[in-house]
Amino acid sequence: MTGTLAGALAARQIPVYGGNLLTEVEGEIEEGDKVLLLTKIRIKYALKIPKGKREEAERALGHHKQACPVSQSVERGIKVEWTADITEV
Repeated sequence: MTGTLAGALAARQIPVYGGNLLTEVEGEIEEGDKVLLLTKIRIKYALKIPKGKREEAERALGHHKQACPVSQSVERGIKVEWTADITEV
């Protein structure tokens, strides 16, 4: 999802390199029938964006999950959640 978000931000002239886009990912594992199952993925983004780009960043965030082929694939069996902290610099 980070790659899809990075592409959406870059298309809106929001820089994503140099620490401007950081991602923290956490998985939740539950015991299934004789096997451990990954049941949830939580993603937390930290974005540093130029002043005046918040609306564009929020629009990219609002659409990136649906545009990500990996998210759409795994979400059939694994819940994917995301949050974002946005700082205008």
